[in-house]
Amino acid sequence: MPEALPIPLAQLTTLRVGAAPARMIDAPTREELIAALRDVWADPDEPWFVLGGGSNLLAGDEAFPGTVIRILTRGFEIVPGAPEGYVRVRVEAGQNWDELVAWSVAQGLSGIEAMSGIPGTVGAAPIQNVGAYGQEIVQTLVEVELIDEETGDVSTVPASELGLGPRTSVLKHHYGSVAPRSAVVLSLTLDLAHVGHEPRVVADPRLRSALALTPDQAASVSWIRETVLAIRASKGMVLDDADADTWSAGSFFNNPIVAESVARTLPETAPRWPLGRVDDGATVIPLAQWDGQLPPPQPVERTVKLSAAWLIENAGLPKGYALPRSRASLSTKHTLALTNRGGATAEEVAELARFVQSRVAAEFGIVLMPEPVLVGVQL
Repeated sequence: MPEALPIPLAQLTTLRVGAAPARMIDAPTREELIAALRDVWADPDEPWFVLGGGSNLLAGDEAFPGTVIRILTRGFEIVPGAPEGYVRVRVEAGQNWDELVAWSVAQGLSGIEAMSGIPGTVGAAPIQNVGAYGQEIVQTLVEVELIDEETGDVSTVPASELGLGPRTSVLKHHYGSVAPRSAVVLSLTLDLAHVGHEPRVVADPRLRSALALTPDQAASVSWIRETVLAIRASKGMVLDDADADTWSAGSFFNNPIVAESVARTLPETAPRWPLGRVDDGATVIPLAQWDGQLPPPQPVERTVKLSAAWLIENAGLPKGYALPRSRASLSTKHTLALTNRGGATAEEVAELARFVQSRVAAEFGIVLMPEPVLVGVQL
C-alpha cells in the first residue's frame, strides 16, 4: 500500500486551496484502494476522506488531521448484459469523467454527452447524481460497486437502491448531515444507447431548450458534445489554467427546492421548475357512495426548484463580486461559481460563501446550501 508524501490540497483541487494532510495514500489499483480503506477503517478514531479529481471540494487552510486516500484507478471496458440497442460499460472510480464522455461520443453512444466538460472522476457521479442540460447519471446507471465502511465488504448495488435524486444519493454527505450509507465507490456500470454518428431528433425538452433546438431538429452526439463544451466554456465551467473563472468548484450552491407557497413569494421573473406530481383535478367517486355532494378539494402542496444563480444576482451580487481585499470572487461569467482569483485562502472562499448566503436569506428568506464537500471549513 503506497503511502505518499502529503501534497497540499491546493495542488489537487480545482479551487486551488487547502493545506497538505497529515497522511496521504495513493491507490492506483482497485486492490490497493480496498487495502488502503480497510487499513484506515481499522482505527475507528482515524479521520479520513477519499479524493478523486478534487473538483467538488473546499479544503481548509489547516492540515487535515487524518488520512487522504487518492483514488487513482483508471480504465473502462465493455461488459455483457446490455439490453438490445445499448452498450454496457464498466468504469473504474478514478477514471477521468470527460475522457469517458469523449470515448462514448466517439463510439456513437448516447446518454452522457450532455455532461461533457464536467470535471472530476467517474466515482463522484453517482454520489451526487451528476447531471447537466437534461441528462443525469440516474438515467444510464445500472449499478455501482461499493466498499462499506462499517464492514469493509465489497458489494454490487443496483442503482435503484442508491436513492438518486436532484444532486443527491444515499452516499452524499450534505453540509450539516451524515450520509445514510458510508461507502466508497470502486466502479460503476452504465448502459449507453448505441445511436451512431448521424443526427437524430433530441427527445428531451430540457436538452433541446439548452441547445436551442426545435422539437423536430436533429443533432448528432458529437454536435451535442461540442455545443455543450462551448456553452460551459462561456460560463467558465471548463477547466483552463489561464482562466481564473475556472478556478472553482463549479456551481457552489445547490438550486433550492422549496414549497410552492414559498416560490409564489418571489418575483414573477424568478425562474422556477415545478417538481413532483401534478394533480389533474379529477375526483372519482364510486356510484354506490355518491350522495350528490362533492367533497371539498384537498390542497396539494407541490415543490418547486429555484435558480440559485438568479437569487444571488437579484440579491445585489453581480458577476465578479468580491469582498474588500479578498482574493476570492464570484465568477465574472456565472454568479453561481465562487472562484479563486489567485492566492486565495479557503477562509476567503468561505467568507464569500457566507456573505452570499446572508444576502440571499435577507432578500428572499431562502438559505442556499453548498454543493461541494467541505473539509476543515465551516459556513
